[in-house]
Amino acid sequence: MNKIIGILFIIIHGALFAQNPELESYNQVWDLQSQNSSESMPCGGGDIGLNVWVENGDVFFYIARSGTFDENNGMPKLGRVRLKLSPNPFDNGTFKQELNLQSGSVKITGEKGDQSTEIEIWVDVFSPVIHVDVESTQKIAVEATYENWRFENRELQKFESFGNSYKWAPPKGLLIKKDEISFKENSVEFYHRNTGETMFDVVVRQQQMEAVKDQLFDPLKNLTFGGKMAGENFIADGTSVGKYIDSEFKAWTLKSKTAAKKQSLEIYLHTGQYENLSDWNAVLESVIKNGSAKKKTARSETLNWWKEYWNRSFVSIQPESKNENLVEWQVGRNYQLFRYMLGCNARGEYPTKFNGGLFIYDPQFVNPERPFSPDFRNWGGGTFTAQNQRLVYFPMLKSGDFELIKPQLDFYKRILKNGELRSQQYWGHVGASFNEQIENFGLPNPSEYGWKRPQGYDAGMTYNAWLEYQWDTSLEFCWMAIQLYQYNKTDISEYIPLIESCLTFFDEHYQYLAKNRGAKTLDENGHLVLYPGSACETYKMAYNASSTIAALETVTKALLDLPEKYIDETSKAKWTEFLNRVPPLSFREIDGKTMISPAKLWERINNTEVPQLYPVYPWGVYGVGKPDLEIAKNTYLFDPDVQRFKGHESWKQYGIFAARLGLTEEAKQQTILKLQDSGRRFPAFWGPGFDWVPDHNWGGSGMIGVQEMLLQTNGDKIYLFPAWPKDWDVHFKLHASGNTVVEAELINGEAKIINVIPEERLDDVEILLK
Repeated sequence: MNKIIGILFIIIHGALFAQNPELESYNQVWDLQSQNSSESMPCGGGDIGLNVWVENGDVFFYIARSGTFDENNGMPKLGRVRLKLSPNPFDNGTFKQELNLQSGSVKITGEKGDQSTEIEIWVDVFSPVIHVDVESTQKIAVEATYENWRFENRELQKFESFGNSYKWAPPKGLLIKKDEISFKENSVEFYHRNTGETMFDVVVRQQQMEAVKDQLFDPLKNLTFGGKMAGENFIADGTSVGKYIDSEFKAWTLKSKTAAKKQSLEIYLHTGQYENLSDWNAVLESVIKNGSAKKKTARSETLNWWKEYWNRSFVSIQPESKNENLVEWQVGRNYQLFRYMLGCNARGEYPTKFNGGLFIYDPQFVNPERPFSPDFRNWGGGTFTAQNQRLVYFPMLKSGDFELIKPQLDFYKRILKNGELRSQQYWGHVGASFNEQIENFGLPNPSEYGWKRPQGYDAGMTYNAWLEYQWDTSLEFCWMAIQLYQYNKTDISEYIPLIESCLTFFDEHYQYLAKNRGAKTLDENGHLVLYPGSACETYKMAYNASSTIAALETVTKALLDLPEKYIDETSKAKWTEFLNRVPPLSFREIDGKTMISPAKLWERINNTEVPQLYPVYPWGVYGVGKPDLEIAKNTYLFDPDVQRFKGHESWKQYGIFAARLGLTEEAKQQTILKLQDSGRRFPAFWGPGFDWVPDHNWGGSGMIGVQEMLLQTNGDKIYLFPAWPKDWDVHFKLHASGNTVVEAELINGEAKIINVIPEERLDDVEILLK
């Protein structure tokens, strides 16, 4: 790699970072109405997501919220709202719908004759309140209808349970239970309250955990979610029935008491676990009271939050030449659009779901063979798949969105005790046992665990060809927590028990397995024997999987490097001894080239992941500026499985691997495939790939690839443009470890550092260009 020595231009002297000057050009602007919900725009804030579209003159939006899990552990939406205006400016008039990224809102405007009307839809970032503001040059009447397709108990159709935790194996006659909806004075109140047996009860019984059931965290019991729709100038106007796409619904309508030039509607939401419904209602009323009291300040506070969010980081490609047909410009625009979608769950109690986030829509527009309700998403609602989830959250480190990482880390913190109880109950040792696909209470997904299991089969084991022995994915979230400290000096005291417990599991469990096989618990070199293991879902019954070894080594070393506040001398001695028990990586030679082996040995191949490159990413054992880079490059370029499994869909990470290895042209091509327009009306609604639409691990892995092309670290060194094509102009602002922020640009092949904070880190920055 040629090194450009010296800095061509530096602006320091305490100057503030520039805000993203290109952001406005990334707003989505549509001048035609949509055909259906698949042509919707995402809108949201806090932990609420809306799909907004205009169809046949009516304004629609779906409502979703993080953490709304029903009895079957699906994640249903909270309903749909339809707005009708009279006179209707969208009926044969001029039309415009715009997603304004800077304000986090969707604005819909229409002009017809001398009537001009604007509807702005936005979500309060700090309170669970949706706002609909209507302003017109003439007095207009508004009908606001709340539509719900769960107005009665309904038996789930074949394959529909792929949207809940039963997946392909629901019990006969499984119901989705109805919501409760009614007029309350001049408002519509709606809620779902979990009653009777839930998926938690089913799984605890299935997995023989009933002896410790009262100690387990249960997120489903009495969970109640819903809200109330109301407006000052609105009164109740009766109910009706209808059908949208393939779902019959019942509707409750509010209408304007009097026509007016300005009108507003609010939807207040609340989710929580309560012994009594009255307690949930009381909190909802407080949300309404507080929302009404702060109505005048809510907008400015939300605008300030989004302003700070966009000022925190950005990546703009070809910023001076907006051309939506240029794939590189699309990459930059879609990077920003996807980051916006992630920002809509900044304050959620639960992490953003990899398989659609808050923005799924009617599933027949994703897969015509799934003509189900708008609640449907493939791979479940309350099931969290670690290898997919981590790709949603790792890009938040370099984008500086540290507060957004908390819901994902808190997810594991909440279920830590459940994971530890698994180990104690099944094997009698300590340490938290987490599988790859787990429920929101930490136990394995029941269908992946296996309903039909051989008699006497280890009750702690998933009876599943893809997931058996795949324990190591929780270590990526331990690494995420440590990196949160490395990047931002965030206090991670609350996550240290999680990190230590996940590491402890491997030490305890593999010595336990070895003891069951024979007299020795370690190999002849004093190393753990990581068998049976799993290198991702791909290389099964593996002996010393490289992905596991790199994880154990990286997390343990990083734990040992933390300040004494987090790890005292006694703990350091313990983890140093453990580190010495971690076996080395294995290598293999193919056609005279040395490369990383997926494992020392394995029994079969089940999937198409490439764990032999996990020492490159996420574990960073190999990379630009690090030793033995050629071995890792050989693995990427010449390993026959790596080449055979190559792709860009969903969780495929080839763009990330290529960037980490400094393979610029390869990284460029993979990033184009990953982040170019989705082919749907909203360009960042990728998928379905292996998952669903919008595929959030598709977008997240694309974000990571772009970041790694622009900025990498090696110890204290910060490398800029380590895998960036010289013919792609770019302006970026990203975060690095050591509480460091870098803003730079590359224009016409010339690199320029605009600012580095803190200034003393400037000496650590090196520009690399091919």
